[in-house]
Amino acid sequence: MTAQTRWQAWHEPYADETSTLSGRLRLVQQHIASWLDQRSGERLTVVSACSGQAHDLIGVLAARPDAAHRVRGTLLEYDAGNVAAAQTAASRAGLTNLVIKQSDAGQLSSYAGAVPADLMLMVGVFGNIPDADVKRTIAALPQLCAEGATVIWTRARRAPDLTPAVRGWLGDAGFVEVAFDAPDDVRFSVGVHLFQGTPQPVNGMGTIFTFRN
Repeated sequence: MTAQTRWQAWHEPYADETSTLSGRLRLVQQHIASWLDQRSGERLTVVSACSGQAHDLIGVLAARPDAAHRVRGTLLEYDAGNVAAAQTAASRAGLTNLVIKQSDAGQLSSYAGAVPADLMLMVGVFGNIPDADVKRTIAALPQLCAEGATVIWTRARRAPDLTPAVRGWLGDAGFVEVAFDAPDDVRFSVGVHLFQGTPQPVNGMGTIFTFRN
């Protein structure tokens, strides 16, 4: 039996509906569902970076009868155990339109064939990479986003709080803030930004971030 990795164990609090992680998940899922409602009837492309076990996206799509025929998704995850768990969940939900790849989302080459995305999920990313990489990743988002795309991101507000800088960098990259959830009783935050800039061609080489082990 393969030993459980740190990143597989990280998902265990999802089993507790009262956990902080479950609270963050519900907010992310609400924003994904709202985005789908706002773009009803459209065929859409979703990309999730460092997708883990994909409780956020799969949890929403599994409950929507229209998901199978109008949403195409690519989930990028480095941990093999998490990839397997997400593949099992997608299969059980009948989501054959999701491609779940064991891949390093910090490499631009991993996004080949998956972008431009109408929805970019950067959930659990910005809190696990160096601050300079957060800025670099945001600057690269116009290469990954379609015109009018939405980005949903998360970041803890532990001191020093980087979220004001994140929101500013997104503005500099051509994004307009739609929502910023920062509950008083927890440290997590969930941001939603709309891309109003000009999509850029993907530079297929290079590192945009390095995930902390």
